[in-house]
Amino acid sequence: MTSTGRTSSASTRAMAGERPRPRILYLVTEDWYFCSHRLPVARAARDAGFEVVVATRVQDHGTQITDEGFRLVPLRWQRRSLHPWRELRVVAEVAGVYRHEKPDLVHHVALKPAVYGSVAARLARVPAAVNTVAGLGYVFTSRQWKARILGGILKAAFRSLLKRPNVRIILQNPDDRDLFAALCKPRPEQMVLIRGSGVDVEHFVPRPQPDDVVVTMVSRMLWNKGVGDLVEAAKRLRGAGEPVRFLLVGSPDPENPASIPESQLTAWQEAGHVEWLGHRTDVADIWARSAIAVLPTTYGEGVPKCLLEAAACGRPIIATDTAGCREIVRDGENGLLVPTGDPGALVDAIRRLSRDPAMRADMGAKGRELVIGHFSEDTVVRQTMDVYRSLVEIER
Repeated sequence: MTSTGRTSSASTRAMAGERPRPRILYLVTEDWYFCSHRLPVARAARDAGFEVVVATRVQDHGTQITDEGFRLVPLRWQRRSLHPWRELRVVAEVAGVYRHEKPDLVHHVALKPAVYGSVAARLARVPAAVNTVAGLGYVFTSRQWKARILGGILKAAFRSLLKRPNVRIILQNPDDRDLFAALCKPRPEQMVLIRGSGVDVEHFVPRPQPDDVVVTMVSRMLWNKGVGDLVEAAKRLRGAGEPVRFLLVGSPDPENPASIPESQLTAWQEAGHVEWLGHRTDVADIWARSAIAVLPTTYGEGVPKCLLEAAACGRPIIATDTAGCREIVRDGENGLLVPTGDPGALVDAIRRLSRDPAMRADMGAKGRELVIGHFSEDTVVRQTMDVYRSLVEIER
């Protein structure tokens, strides 16, 4: 039974003679994102007694999800689409899934699933909902007309959805928490701060610094991640004869309007500015080859997972002074913060760290300590399970 006191689907199944096992449904846009950011939490939910269902667009990770013992519900939506009628059909499709699955709890991951899923949850009378949203800065503070329209719609939607008592919003950094509180007016108990998706500190471990100074960016290849600024900094440093190599690790994202064409990435590599490795699964080995991690993103994020993994591997970080990055980078302690859109500041920061191996080692060690203390996978899983327990009765 949920904390609302109304009969849950688990109770309904119990009355039918079935095992009273609560059901949680994760709504995520892409299957790969579920596997990279929510799999440990879903495993913990399964081990705590939940029946786990994952509703997402299925591409390459469906088997990985079902091998965990989770039930997979394929969806037909697209992240980039904003066509009104098509999006209404998506909400109706999700509501239909909820009516069929009868979850006791739904967990919506990212902004679009949070809004669409919450509307669907009201239509389907789902007892409780958790929404994890991150990187609110662009949507709610940008002056671009599209962002202002979208931000207005989202504020109105969240204010309406938060009228339900059994709704929780997980924000990943204090900047997003304070912004959301000011604009959407939730009750204090509805907001929970959980810093990021966590990192496996047993897999991402420190290794000896490489002989060469290699500066690495692990990210989707998007303009608004600051890839262009890093390439410009690389041009200047290599033009000045600095013995520094630059690696770009990640793929373009064709459904994102900020995606960088493969032709541009190839051109930068052929010009000798950077080495583009594309998508890689051996990220821990990539950090072992690297001396410095960098993320010059131009907008706020939740808590960038790539930086958590780099810090866990004992690598110093250079990042822009934005929401999310400020959570993992303590300026002057485990890395350096620079202004957004400033390749010159990137040049100065890279030059400073590249010439001082003792500083790199000291910052790397402090970054590892920070991750273990505040950002480990175990910490994030425990905090998320506490949110679930506040909404659904499950064993501890």
